[in-house]
Amino acid sequence: IAAGWIGDGATAESDFYSALVFASTFRAPVILNIVNNQWAISPFQGIARGRSATFAARGLGFGIPSLRVDGNDYLAVYAVAKWAVERAALGLGPTLIEYVTYRAGPHSTSDDPSSYRPKEESSAWPLGDPIERMKAHLIAKGAWSEERHEQAKAEIDSTVLATQKKAEANGTLHDGPHPSPKDMFEDVYNELPSHLVRQRREAGV
Repeated sequence: IAAGWIGDGATAESDFYSALVFASTFRAPVILNIVNNQWAISPFQGIARGRSATFAARGLGFGIPSLRVDGNDYLAVYAVAKWAVERAALGLGPTLIEYVTYRAGPHSTSDDPSSYRPKEESSAWPLGDPIERMKAHLIAKGAWSEERHEQAKAEIDSTVLATQKKAEANGTLHDGPHPSPKDMFEDVYNELPSHLVRQRREAGV
């Protein structure tokens, strides 16, 4: 079984449709996941979606069972993913899932979302924070509490910080160690193509 993930903006690329054709034609045991977080690097998801009602609807045109789920509901996401995995394992072919969610932060470190969307939009997003929703659900069922949540959060934060420090002890992008430029020419081809031999020679490595 294989699972692939793509954002809403990238569904406008031709590779997405090549994947749908391949999965449909060969009844591949794959799960095609679309994270519809409303915004690509700057365009609103409606641009990539075009005139299609939903991103999930595009899978139907290829004969692929497709679902749209509240991506901020942990239990709903788990149930849909479990169903798709079971279909693939039984040899029933691909499944396409659209997860409706929201990108609260910037797309990357070079992105400034305030330049293309309202600053208040993230706080007004109606589906809410998935962690807070799951916490409220578990507390209502008596399986969790505010105290246990704060304790778990502190433990997780501590683990993340300790792991970060351990990783940084091996070096960072700023401090090194930095790989040799020749490394980008190695471990890709058994025999280096002539154009890369030329480029490596020009780079002096």
